[in-house]
Amino acid sequence: MRFETREQEIEQYYRTLQSAYGALHWWPAHTRFEVIVGAYLTQNTSWNNVEAALRRLRQARALSLSSIRTMPVAQLESLIRPAGYFRQKAARLKNFVGFLDRRYSGSLKRMFSQPTAKLREELLELNGIGPETADSILLYAGQHEVFVVDAYTRRILDRHGILPASADYEDIRALFERSLAGIASGTPFQTALGEDAARRKRSGDVAPERSTAHEPSPMSLAPRSLPAQIYNDMHGLLVAIGKHYCLKSKAQCERCPLQKFLPAGRRKDWE
Repeated sequence: MRFETREQEIEQYYRTLQSAYGALHWWPAHTRFEVIVGAYLTQNTSWNNVEAALRRLRQARALSLSSIRTMPVAQLESLIRPAGYFRQKAARLKNFVGFLDRRYSGSLKRMFSQPTAKLREELLELNGIGPETADSILLYAGQHEVFVVDAYTRRILDRHGILPASADYEDIRALFERSLAGIASGTPFQTALGEDAARRKRSGDVAPERSTAHEPSPMSLAPRSLPAQIYNDMHGLLVAIGKHYCLKSKAQCERCPLQKFLPAGRRKDWE
């Protein structure tokens, strides 16, 4: 299948994946602060490990700003140990709370009310926050209109001949935001764009091992603009493809919903 522009191709990827999966309910969390903690913890580890660390924090009733603020560092390190790099991540979480206290009097509401570009620049100045973590916080905790680029996105773009995996983060982010702009200016947003993926999974329409759908949560259902919802959806959809089809070691192209978009002759490179 051929497209005149990369933007048209990515727009069609979104439509195809949304039809195949429905709503995946990203980011699974109860509060904005839980999203922020998860964004730090997920660095260099799997989401399963992050969930284990979050469970320990919940059980200790420590998944709050006030708890992280006052908790001894050694205790925080112990609680988040399943996420790996626990000393580094504990220090970074403490640093974020210190930044929030100094700059915004400890108020996430005040922080997220800032213009996107200004807040993004401030987050990027913090130790341990790169573009992916900053944009995850902005999009999933703050409902700001930014697209999150991760390793799955890079791999899919590279294998489909759209951009090399080494492309600059900002170039990839801008490409997706341009590509999805037409959809974002179209029909009004409804909570589930298409059939809900979790319900389809239970009914057998989607194989359980091929779905990364989460149960609906307060943050996945939080009010947001149409562009923010589309960026939310697209990132989650690409994660699903990267986890279950576009594997790093051996791609499962024959089962992938995006298989029809692969350039001729490229599939053999990863099989």
